[in-house]
Amino acid sequence: MEAVTVVRRYLDAMVAGDWEGLARCLDPDIVRLGPYGDDYRGVDTYVPFLRATIESLEGYVMRVDRVVAAGAGVVVAELSETVTIDGARLETPEALVFDLAPDGRIARVAIFLRRSFTVR
Repeated sequence: MEAVTVVRRYLDAMVAGDWEGLARCLDPDIVRLGPYGDDYRGVDTYVPFLRATIESLEGYVMRVDRVVAAGAGVVVAELSETVTIDGARLETPEALVFDLAPDGRIARVAIFLRRSFTVR
């Protein structure tokens, strides 16, 4: 259950813009596998990327549908992110797969997207 707690803490910190709290959830050598080949390695590279991205998105909202343990040290989160682009709300459903290091911090996150759609 602790693994699920760490992932929830990471997601909550992202939404709150608590970048120091988010970084504490991550292994120093975190590997982030992005949906567009935008991969990052290391907390000092990943957190600034994430911060700049989230802070640049107009009307950013994350809705977490579920976070479940999927095995020893593996957690899956199903969520959606919604932003405003050209005056329209765009929602993107996603699945994130987290691998945790032996110390309980997130060592790897792989992001998988579904097709975005306009929210009416």
